Amino acid sequence: MKIRVIGLPLLIAALLGLAGCATPSVVTLQNGTQYLTKDLPVTTNKDGFYEFDDIAGKHIKVRAEDVSTIKTD
Repeated sequence: MKIRVIGLPLLIAALLGLAGCATPSVVTLQNGTQYLTKDLPVTTNKDGFYEFDDIAGKHIKVRAEDVSTIKTD
Protein backbone atom coordinates (compact mmCIF):
# COMPACT_ATOMS: atom_id res chain seq x y z
CA MET A 1 0.00 0.00 0.00
CA LYS A 2 2.83 2.41 0.85
CA ILE A 3 4.49 1.86 -2.51
CA ARG A 4 1.28 2.77 -4.31
CA VAL A 5 0.80 5.93 -2.23
CA ILE A 6 4.39 7.09 -2.76
CA GLY A 7 4.88 5.74 -6.28
CA LEU A 8 1.92 7.39 -7.97
CA PRO A 9 2.91 11.00 -7.17
CA LEU A 10 6.49 10.23 -8.20
CA LEU A 11 5.31 8.78 -11.50
CA ILE A 12 3.13 11.82 -12.19
CA ALA A 13 6.00 14.19 -11.36
CA ALA A 14 8.34 12.27 -13.69
CA LEU A 15 5.87 12.39 -16.56
CA LEU A 16 5.31 16.11 -16.11
CA GLY A 17 9.06 16.64 -16.05
CA LEU A 18 9.48 14.79 -19.32
CA ALA A 19 6.67 16.75 -20.93
CA GLY A 20 8.50 19.95 -20.01
CA CYS A 21 11.55 18.91 -22.04
CA ALA A 22 9.81 19.45 -25.36
CA THR A 23 10.09 22.86 -26.99
CA PRO A 24 6.96 23.48 -29.05
CA SER A 25 7.42 26.02 -31.81
CA VAL A 26 5.61 27.69 -34.70
CA VAL A 27 7.20 27.44 -38.15
CA THR A 28 5.94 30.09 -40.57
CA LEU A 29 6.61 29.71 -44.29
CA GLN A 30 7.03 32.51 -46.83
CA ASN A 31 3.52 31.85 -48.17
CA GLY A 32 1.96 32.32 -44.71
CA THR A 33 1.44 28.64 -43.88
CA GLN A 34 2.06 27.91 -40.20
CA TYR A 35 2.96 24.60 -38.59
CA LEU A 36 2.73 23.95 -34.86
CA THR A 37 5.53 21.55 -33.94
CA LYS A 38 6.16 19.28 -30.98
CA ASP A 39 9.85 20.20 -30.84
CA LEU A 40 12.34 22.51 -32.54
CA PRO A 41 12.88 21.68 -36.23
CA VAL A 42 16.07 19.89 -37.20
CA THR A 43 18.08 21.35 -40.06
CA THR A 44 19.83 19.11 -42.53
CA ASN A 45 22.82 21.06 -43.83
CA LYS A 46 23.55 18.92 -46.91
CA ASP A 47 20.22 19.35 -48.65
CA GLY A 48 19.00 22.55 -46.94
CA PHE A 49 15.72 21.28 -45.52
CA TYR A 50 14.01 21.64 -42.14
CA GLU A 51 12.45 18.45 -40.78
CA PHE A 52 9.92 18.27 -37.95
CA ASP A 53 6.77 16.56 -36.74
CA ASP A 54 3.66 18.70 -36.40
CA ILE A 55 1.28 18.38 -33.45
CA ALA A 56 -0.81 15.83 -35.36
CA GLY A 57 2.28 13.60 -35.69
CA LYS A 58 2.78 14.16 -39.43
CA HIS A 59 6.43 14.34 -40.59
CA ILE A 60 7.07 17.59 -42.51
CA LYS A 61 10.11 18.45 -44.64
CA VAL A 62 10.38 21.97 -46.10
CA ARG A 63 13.16 23.83 -47.87
CA ALA A 64 15.07 26.21 -45.61
CA GLU A 65 14.61 29.07 -48.07
CA ASP A 66 10.80 28.68 -47.78
CA VAL A 67 10.87 29.21 -44.00
CA SER A 68 10.15 32.75 -42.86
CA THR A 69 10.35 32.42 -39.04
CA ILE A 70 10.63 29.83 -36.30
CA LYS A 71 9.30 30.96 -32.92
CA THR A 72 9.26 28.95 -29.70
CA ASP A 73 6.16 29.05 -27.48
